[in-house]
Amino acid sequence: MFGGSALLFALVTVLFGVVHLRPGALARLDRRVWIIGGGLVLPIPILVLLTGASLVLGEQLLPKGEAQYRVEAVAERWQWRFRYPQSPGAPELATLHIPAGAPVDIVVTSEDVIHSFWVPRLGGKMDAIPGHTNVIRLEADKPGTYWGVCAEFCGVGHDRMPFRVDAHQPEALDQAIAEAAR
Repeated sequence: MFGGSALLFALVTVLFGVVHLRPGALARLDRRVWIIGGGLVLPIPILVLLTGASLVLGEQLLPKGEAQYRVEAVAERWQWRFRYPQSPGAPELATLHIPAGAPVDIVVTSEDVIHSFWVPRLGGKMDAIPGHTNVIRLEADKPGTYWGVCAEFCGVGHDRMPFRVDAHQPEALDQAIAEAAR
């Protein structure tokens, strides 16, 4: 996408430079040529390529097959709570703990208004809608701390909804959840 936008920017900059340095050079072109060429012919192939790229890349964020791990993310004014159904007895936590190097399905829902679950360094966004569950698959390549936010304005406390994602070595995940519960 960056390449497409850079190409379009470069083309417009070259045209601007030609018009600025040689004012009469492009004056012979009819206005309709500028409108049709610059307004239709130029943007259409670029928009088709960018749309195709976003559809292909966006498809990779959808869950396919079975993930090794599943976490429930519940948004409620103005915080996130994370539940771990695969870790019996684990309480709800304010920090999302996931295994590094393995796909994780995050089941996203809301208790009150529409929120949006987003961890920019790990993948796309998913809306949290009251009475509805959505699933997004994320994978942290390596252990570390990542930060997520609510990407949907949800009211006066919206700015207090960032959350932390800790990716652990898979064998240390249960211990990390147990320690966080203390």
